[in-house]
Amino acid sequence: MGFAAAIGILIGSMLDYHKKPSFSLLSQHNDEYKIKRLLDYIHYDYVDEVNTDSLLDRAINQIMTNLDPHSVYIPKSELQRVQENMEGNFSGIGIQFRMIRDTVTVINIIKDGPGEKAGLQPGDRILLKDQDTLYGKLYDSEYVMHFLKGEAGTPLHLKVYRKKNKEFLNFDFVRGKVNLTSVPVYYMINEVLGYIKIERFARNTYDEFSEALQELLAQGMQKLVLDLRGNTGGYLDMANKIADEFLKDGKLIVFTKNKSGKVNKSFATSKGDFEEGKVYVLINDQTASASEIVAGALQDNDKGTIVGRRSFGKGLVQQEMALGDGSAVRLTTARYYTPTGRSIQKPYTKNNETYFDDIHLRAVHGELLHKDSIHTIDSLKYTTPKGKIVYGGGGIIPDVFVPIDTTMFVPAIQPGKINSFVFDYIDARRKNLETLDWNTFQQSVKAQDLLQAYLKEYPVNHTELLDKMIFGNYLKSLATRELFGETGFYRVFEKQDNMIQKVLELEQSQLE
Repeated sequence: MGFAAAIGILIGSMLDYHKKPSFSLLSQHNDEYKIKRLLDYIHYDYVDEVNTDSLLDRAINQIMTNLDPHSVYIPKSELQRVQENMEGNFSGIGIQFRMIRDTVTVINIIKDGPGEKAGLQPGDRILLKDQDTLYGKLYDSEYVMHFLKGEAGTPLHLKVYRKKNKEFLNFDFVRGKVNLTSVPVYYMINEVLGYIKIERFARNTYDEFSEALQELLAQGMQKLVLDLRGNTGGYLDMANKIADEFLKDGKLIVFTKNKSGKVNKSFATSKGDFEEGKVYVLINDQTASASEIVAGALQDNDKGTIVGRRSFGKGLVQQEMALGDGSAVRLTTARYYTPTGRSIQKPYTKNNETYFDDIHLRAVHGELLHKDSIHTIDSLKYTTPKGKIVYGGGGIIPDVFVPIDTTMFVPAIQPGKINSFVFDYIDARRKNLETLDWNTFQQSVKAQDLLQAYLKEYPVNHTELLDKMIFGNYLKSLATRELFGETGFYRVFEKQDNMIQKVLELEQSQLE
């Protein structure tokens, strides 16, 4: 009877081999069995003590590197951070900080977080966390985050020095949920043109975008600049919902195709709130994945104008799969295609280092400065409903090309030095500047004064600084951020933002 049962199991597994992985009870060549047996040999018989968990992590990493560049292994130690970024929230006190010399210094307070509710303010120096000293240690940011973050509901005591009032303060917190904003900036550029920046496509992105869109519509917005520069992607369904806001009912947004050839199509609904408005989409070489879905959907449906430089070129769809020990893999399970049928995934036949070095090669080949340097393939040419030619094979090529700005400053000027200078400049005047409204602040803090103060502290010769006034305006943008947040930075920086200036130029040409 036992022999008959074994034969039955063997025959059954053979008949079903093409439908699912074979885990035959009689086979000793099963991949899972081989790996487990090898780890057992190492654990019990190897001459030295070895951390088999670490060995397995490296083995999985090696396996993933032989797939595609976007299939990755996420160790248990990193999974929480990755998931927090995707979900759009974490558990902590809700501050942004920077090490100013040897002290943890609050740079910004996240809205509605425990830090704001307790009364922490930008400029506060965190001296003690419970009984742990945080100043004079030169800790890195990861180490400080380990101290400040924690499970929701857990207590935390901080001792703080508030420099502007020259006082020491004690704060008792209960850690809680803190939202990571994925739509950090939106405002009206002029009476009819609005601006919204999306940094990632997380779980909360559509709600934030919808709120921003409604506020700008209430202010009279008729046209929109949608900024997807630097947005490396996120959830596919969030990209679909945002594209739906611009496309009319029934328009194809994107379709995916998996290993078996199954196709899933996503269509726009009748719920879009900006179907009639004109939209400009800003992209660059760091615009990837879900961002390219939005840009590609609008471009292929002849909706609006894509402005900037060729996007990254990621047309692969990943699914996160748990491995049972707190780690996970993000595995490519499908390819996506824009409405005209083009794949924008750039080639990855070579190693991953070459794949990600493609951005550097674009600069070498002159693509960041000249649209004519963008390589296109005639066999990957597609046509939109209105007859516009678009190309697959490696990113979204913009309708209007804007070269990279090389006029401001060169790498000899270190960003860390600039940020520290601006913080110190504002911090020394914080008590008075905090009382000013937007217009008064703009009149009181001048780019020329910031530039002169910077050059006095850090002398720079004319060969290092190509345009002093542009650099001065950049310093003012950073100074405005210290008191008015990201929106303040972008409202000032737009004067030298080549892409926004190109949009304004396009707008003006339509009026003439």
